[in-house]
Amino acid sequence: MAFTMQQLSDLEEIKQLKHRYFRSIDTGNEADLASVFTEDVTIDYRGGGYRAKLSGRQNMVDFIGSAFNSDIVAQHHGHCPEISFTGSDSAEGTWYLEDRFIDPIRQEDTIGTALYRDRYLRTPEGWKIAHSEYDRVYEIARPIPADEKLTFHLLAKTGRKAEARVDVSKWLEWY
Repeated sequence: MAFTMQQLSDLEEIKQLKHRYFRSIDTGNEADLASVFTEDVTIDYRGGGYRAKLSGRQNMVDFIGSAFNSDIVAQHHGHCPEISFTGSDSAEGTWYLEDRFIDPIRQEDTIGTALYRDRYLRTPEGWKIAHSEYDRVYEIARPIPADEKLTFHLLAKTGRKAEARVDVSKWLEWY
Protein backbone atom coordinates (compact mmCIF):
# COMPACT_ATOMS: atom_id res chain seq x y z
CA MET A 1 0.00 0.00 0.00
CA ALA A 2 1.38 3.37 -0.99
CA PHE A 3 0.99 6.30 1.38
CA THR A 4 0.50 9.92 0.44
CA MET A 5 2.91 12.54 1.81
CA GLN A 6 0.16 13.66 4.22
CA GLN A 7 -0.33 10.11 5.47
CA LEU A 8 3.42 9.70 6.02
CA SER A 9 3.40 12.90 8.06
CA ASP A 10 0.32 11.68 9.96
CA LEU A 11 1.98 8.32 10.66
CA GLU A 12 4.93 10.07 12.28
CA GLU A 13 2.65 12.30 14.35
CA ILE A 14 0.68 9.27 15.58
CA LYS A 15 3.91 7.44 16.48
CA GLN A 16 5.14 10.46 18.43
CA LEU A 17 1.74 10.71 20.14
CA LYS A 18 2.00 7.13 21.44
CA HIS A 19 5.61 7.62 22.49
CA ARG A 20 4.55 10.76 24.41
CA TYR A 21 1.89 8.66 26.15
CA PHE A 22 4.47 6.11 27.33
CA ARG A 23 7.01 8.77 28.36
CA SER A 24 4.39 10.74 30.25
CA ILE A 25 3.42 7.72 32.33
CA ASP A 26 7.02 6.92 33.25
CA THR A 27 7.93 10.52 34.10
CA GLY A 28 4.71 11.61 35.83
CA ASN A 29 4.13 14.39 33.29
CA GLU A 30 0.36 14.76 33.59
CA ALA A 31 0.14 17.81 31.31
CA ASP A 32 1.73 15.87 28.44
CA LEU A 33 -0.39 12.84 29.32
CA ALA A 34 -3.60 14.90 29.08
CA SER A 35 -2.48 16.25 25.71
CA VAL A 36 -2.59 12.81 24.06
CA PHE A 37 -6.30 12.09 24.64
CA THR A 38 -9.58 13.32 23.23
CA GLU A 39 -11.92 14.75 25.86
CA ASP A 40 -14.16 11.66 25.62
CA VAL A 41 -11.42 8.99 25.40
CA THR A 42 -12.43 5.44 26.33
CA ILE A 43 -10.07 2.91 27.91
CA ASP A 44 -10.27 -0.86 28.38
CA TYR A 45 -7.07 -2.49 29.68
CA ARG A 46 -7.20 -6.24 30.39
CA GLY A 47 -4.23 -7.39 32.43
CA GLY A 48 -3.13 -10.52 34.21
CA GLY A 49 -5.53 -10.15 37.11
CA TYR A 50 -7.35 -6.91 36.40
CA ARG A 51 -9.47 -4.96 34.00
CA ALA A 52 -9.34 -1.16 33.93
CA LYS A 53 -12.28 0.41 32.16
CA LEU A 54 -13.01 4.14 32.13
CA SER A 55 -13.84 7.11 29.98
CA GLY A 56 -12.94 10.78 29.88
CA ARG A 57 -9.61 12.59 29.69
CA GLN A 58 -9.53 13.76 33.30
CA ASN A 59 -10.47 10.30 34.58
CA MET A 60 -7.62 8.82 32.55
CA VAL A 61 -5.11 11.36 33.88
CA ASP A 62 -6.32 10.71 37.43
CA PHE A 63 -6.16 6.95 36.91
CA ILE A 64 -2.62 6.94 35.49
CA GLY A 65 -1.35 9.61 37.88
CA SER A 66 -2.67 7.71 40.89
CA ALA A 67 -1.61 4.24 39.72
CA PHE A 68 1.85 5.30 38.52
CA ASN A 69 2.58 7.52 41.49
CA SER A 70 5.58 8.67 43.52
CA ASP A 71 5.87 5.23 45.17
CA ILE A 72 6.17 3.34 41.87
CA VAL A 73 8.89 2.73 39.27
CA ALA A 74 7.56 2.38 35.73
CA GLN A 75 8.91 1.54 32.30
CA HIS A 76 6.87 1.38 29.09
CA HIS A 77 8.13 0.65 25.60
CA GLY A 78 5.88 0.54 22.54
CA HIS A 79 7.20 -1.39 19.58
CA CYS A 80 6.26 -2.36 16.04
CA PRO A 81 3.37 0.03 15.32
CA GLU A 82 0.90 -1.11 12.70
CA ILE A 83 -1.14 1.95 11.77
CA SER A 84 -3.86 2.15 9.16
CA PHE A 85 -6.05 5.05 8.13
CA THR A 86 -9.80 4.60 8.40
CA GLY A 87 -10.58 8.05 7.03
CA SER A 88 -8.84 11.35 6.34
CA ASP A 89 -9.01 12.25 10.06
CA SER A 90 -9.08 8.81 11.69
CA ALA A 91 -6.74 5.89 12.11
CA GLU A 92 -6.29 2.65 14.03
CA GLY A 93 -3.10 1.22 15.42
CA THR A 94 -1.73 -1.89 17.08
CA TRP A 95 1.36 -1.64 19.27
CA TYR A 96 3.38 -4.25 21.09
CA LEU A 97 3.95 -3.10 24.69
CA GLU A 98 6.83 -4.21 26.90
CA ASP A 99 6.46 -2.87 30.42
CA ARG A 100 7.69 -3.09 33.97
CA PHE A 101 5.95 -1.99 37.17
CA ILE A 102 8.08 -2.01 40.30
CA ASP A 103 6.44 -1.46 43.68
CA PRO A 104 9.23 -0.95 46.23
CA ILE A 105 6.76 -0.79 49.13
CA ARG A 106 5.21 -4.18 48.35
CA GLN A 107 8.62 -5.42 47.14
CA GLU A 108 7.09 -6.64 43.89
CA ASP A 109 8.40 -6.44 40.33
CA THR A 110 5.90 -7.04 37.52
CA ILE A 111 7.06 -7.45 33.93
CA GLY A 112 5.02 -8.25 30.87
CA THR A 113 3.88 -7.53 27.40
CA ALA A 114 0.55 -6.61 25.87
CA LEU A 115 -1.01 -5.77 22.55
CA TYR A 116 -2.49 -2.28 22.42
CA ARG A 117 -5.26 -1.47 19.97
CA ASP A 118 -5.93 2.23 19.60
CA ARG A 119 -8.19 4.51 17.60
CA TYR A 120 -6.93 7.98 16.73
CA LEU A 121 -8.71 11.14 15.63
CA ARG A 122 -7.27 14.28 14.09
CA THR A 123 -8.39 17.31 16.09
CA PRO A 124 -7.57 21.02 15.68
CA GLU A 125 -4.71 20.38 18.16
CA GLY A 126 -3.38 17.40 16.18
CA TRP A 127 -3.83 13.64 16.45
CA LYS A 128 -5.28 12.30 19.71
CA ILE A 129 -6.05 8.89 21.18
CA ALA A 130 -9.85 8.44 21.16
CA HIS A 131 -9.86 4.82 22.36
CA SER A 132 -7.18 2.56 23.78
CA GLU A 133 -7.33 -1.04 24.91
CA TYR A 134 -4.91 -3.83 25.51
CA ASP A 135 -4.77 -7.52 26.28
CA ARG A 136 -1.83 -9.02 28.09
CA VAL A 137 0.35 -11.48 26.19
CA TYR A 138 2.10 -12.41 29.44
CA GLU A 139 2.67 -11.01 32.91
CA ILE A 140 5.04 -12.16 35.65
CA ALA A 141 4.91 -10.76 39.18
CA ARG A 142 7.81 -11.69 41.41
CA PRO A 143 9.31 -10.54 44.70
CA ILE A 144 12.24 -8.16 44.54
CA PRO A 145 15.34 -9.97 45.85
CA ALA A 146 16.48 -8.70 49.25
CA ASP A 147 19.97 -7.88 47.93
CA GLU A 148 18.66 -5.57 45.15
CA LYS A 149 18.82 -1.89 45.96
CA LEU A 150 16.86 0.78 44.09
CA THR A 151 19.26 3.71 43.87
CA PHE A 152 17.02 6.15 41.99
CA HIS A 153 13.57 6.48 40.47
CA LEU A 154 12.23 9.58 38.78
CA LEU A 155 8.57 9.14 39.78
CA ALA A 156 9.61 9.59 43.42
CA LYS A 157 10.18 13.23 42.47
CA THR A 158 7.64 13.79 39.70
CA GLY A 159 4.80 11.36 40.43
CA ARG A 160 1.62 12.11 42.37
CA LYS A 161 2.12 12.21 46.11
CA ALA A 162 -0.26 10.25 48.35
CA GLU A 163 -2.42 13.27 49.23
CA ALA A 164 -3.15 14.03 45.56
CA ARG A 165 -4.08 10.51 44.48
CA VAL A 166 -7.63 9.42 43.76
CA ASP A 167 -9.18 6.05 44.52
CA VAL A 168 -8.78 4.09 41.28
CA SER A 169 -10.82 1.11 42.47
CA LYS A 170 -13.96 2.51 40.77
CA TRP A 171 -12.27 1.85 37.42
CA LEU A 172 -10.81 -1.56 38.29
CA GLU A 173 -12.20 -5.05 38.32
CA TRP A 174 -10.01 -7.76 39.87
CA TYR A 175 -10.17 -11.43 38.94
